[in-house]
Amino acid sequence: MIHLPRVRQGPLRALAVRMLLAVLLVLVTVTIIYLDRGGYRDVNGDGLTLLDCFYYAVVSLSTTGYGDITPFTPEARLVNVLAITPARVLFLIILVGTTLEVLTDQYRNSLRVGRWRRKLKDHVIVCGYGTKGRAAVAALLENGWEKSRIVVVESREAGVRQAASNGLAAIEGNATRSAILNEADVKNCKAVIIATDSDEASVLISLTVRQLTAGQVRIIAAVREQENAALLKQSGAHHVIVSSATAGRLLGLTTTAPPLIDVVEDLLTPGQGMALAMRSAERSEVGRNPRELVTLVVALIRRGKVLPLGGEQTPLIETGDMLVYIRAEDSSVGVSV
Repeated sequence: MIHLPRVRQGPLRALAVRMLLAVLLVLVTVTIIYLDRGGYRDVNGDGLTLLDCFYYAVVSLSTTGYGDITPFTPEARLVNVLAITPARVLFLIILVGTTLEVLTDQYRNSLRVGRWRRKLKDHVIVCGYGTKGRAAVAALLENGWEKSRIVVVESREAGVRQAASNGLAAIEGNATRSAILNEADVKNCKAVIIATDSDEASVLISLTVRQLTAGQVRIIAAVREQENAALLKQSGAHHVIVSSATAGRLLGLTTTAPPLIDVVEDLLTPGQGMALAMRSAERSEVGRNPRELVTLVVALIRRGKVLPLGGEQTPLIETGDMLVYIRAEDSSVGVSV
């Protein structure tokens, strides 16, 4: 099921509320009839029981009216005019209104999903909306990615509601299933971010994405254990981040060199201090030493490979190189990574 961002009462909840109102209306009508049961005539001539009152209330409110139970005293007829007839009209309004609202909501939702599918292209699919998934979405948004180009796939109902409330399109289901990934239009997406809580699920999702896209879609995944990183890469993931190992290295840095962790936190914390960014090399920079540039370049990316700038021999910039540099967070130049 696809959940598009909106702030409205769900159709099932609206239906439940209307059904409750209808039942309460029937009970109120039964109470009125039972209190005045002496003013009604039954074809059997044995008076009205509580079951007869329920029967008369239901057939009257539903406008069936078999005529086997009728009011014959002036008081009972007056109660029918002043109470039963308005209750009958209200009962029909509840039933017809519920049907129209549910059908209208389904039709409106179908139109919104159709428009969403037609506009969906070069999007990012985020599998899992837990802590890692929310952080990944936040990083995308901070780098200028539009919410309309982010699709969340989450099996937990709470996660789906949270994603929809945050303005994201969310698909409720297991990302290991081909049908769910096809709902997210995985074949036309730009990348798939796997941020599940299980390494086994991450491997299955990676295999499924690779099978559906023939390896044409970039897969970025996070795993808990280092030993599962190689397995995930064999499954088709292009980039694998080991959360436990990364956390361990940060803990070690905090113990042995506390100032370094402050620098790392500054680079990873959005909105303040420094940030890593990447841009294409300009024509005037080709053939120059990256260390001679005004910007602080920390690495070159050439044909998909990272070239560090440490050591005695520094590679010169070539056409098509990407520069990874450190910029101030208030700068709008480059793309943060």
